[in-house]
Amino acid sequence: MTLDEAIKKGPMRPTQIWICVICVLLAMIDGYEVVAMPFSMPAIAKAWDLPNSEVGYLLSAGIFGMALGAVFISPLADKIGRRRHIVLCLSAITLLMALSGLCRSLWQLVFVRAVAGLFIGAMISSLNIIVSEYASEKRRGLVMGLYGAGLPLGSALAGFAISPLLKAFGWQAPFFFGAGLSAILLLIVVFYLPESIEYLVQRRPKNAIDTYNRIAMRMGHAPVEVIPAASSSSETAETKQGLRGLLQAPLLLRSIFLWMGYALLISSFYFANTWTAKIISDATGDAYLGIRIAMLIQFGGVLGAVLFGVLTLWVHGRLATILLLVLGGIAFSLYAQFSGVLSFAMVLAFAIGVCANGAVAAFYAISPSIYPTVLRGTGVGLMIGFGRGIAILAPLLTGYMFTHYWTPVDAYRFFAIVMGLSAVATIGLHLTYRKAPTAAVHTQG
Repeated sequence: MTLDEAIKKGPMRPTQIWICVICVLLAMIDGYEVVAMPFSMPAIAKAWDLPNSEVGYLLSAGIFGMALGAVFISPLADKIGRRRHIVLCLSAITLLMALSGLCRSLWQLVFVRAVAGLFIGAMISSLNIIVSEYASEKRRGLVMGLYGAGLPLGSALAGFAISPLLKAFGWQAPFFFGAGLSAILLLIVVFYLPESIEYLVQRRPKNAIDTYNRIAMRMGHAPVEVIPAASSSSETAETKQGLRGLLQAPLLLRSIFLWMGYALLISSFYFANTWTAKIISDATGDAYLGIRIAMLIQFGGVLGAVLFGVLTLWVHGRLATILLLVLGGIAFSLYAQFSGVLSFAMVLAFAIGVCANGAVAAFYAISPSIYPTVLRGTGVGLMIGFGRGIAILAPLLTGYMFTHYWTPVDAYRFFAIVMGLSAVATIGLHLTYRKAPTAAVHTQG
């Protein structure tokens, strides 16, 4: 039995669990990074006297960078390896987080947040792949759900850190604090995170055999003299064509449904995460109440990601994803109806977090296995990039519409419809497996 087969077929070993824990911690840093700006936004807007239209630029800058990074930097992982890719991205994130706190004007901060977004968006796809490959087949759905909880957990815990930091030191402090956390995790990654086994088998970079054997011995397996041959199922003629392989059936249709579903979901996700704090703050005059409501969304996301993992023990991951999307649309709609009642608003904000954040974790879980190894970084990266490219419009559109046409109720009703359309796209993805099960490159997406 090869090392890759032992990982897939055997129980989760301590080394595998530790690798997944590292990735969860990295996802938490991503979660902190994602909400550092919206949580700090009321203080920044007050300090610089920014109107809503300019607030939209700041909130969209990071998302814009994430989209470009996922499309143009994520595929680099297929060439240099997942581990090196993560080290590169995390190093840049650490530096740019610190630079964010040094900005002295709106457009300086927009630029730095956009560049930071490049590396955040790129790193997420590699994290998804590492977790997916080191999880056993039996527990992959549960492990991916727990990994998916990292981002909303990091965002939720960020609220506890950011609120007192803002009060004590001003809007710059959350960015310096985040840079320190990222630097600590960078050291952990350098010393403890291994390379992807499937990357070593498929790409065979320099010193691949030494790297392979070090990982094998960490996991209690004997070293080998020659790296095992790649399985024929993942090294077909189509996968050797690089990006053109994504244009082959059935990957093309599946990619379209996957990317559409994720793009629609992530638009709703970013609306809820970037605007809720400011909407509540404007309505009540209490900036910190807005942060607390936004934190409820993040804590709901932790439960949602775990809920997805538990659901996959009984139903397929795609079906669990569809369920979360449908329930998310209902939660957005009810929030629009009852947002004026604080107790209801808090419960429904938590429900939105459960469904929206849980569905994001679900897409991260179902996407890697759709693609063969040599296209995995590209395919997942394009999903994230395309989705976040579309999602750039959410904060910008919302800022413009609030200025000219919308009330908050209108916005939540609109994004309830968007969540429903995401569910429709995911149903389309699921049906491609039912119609052509034997044609699949990977049938467990």
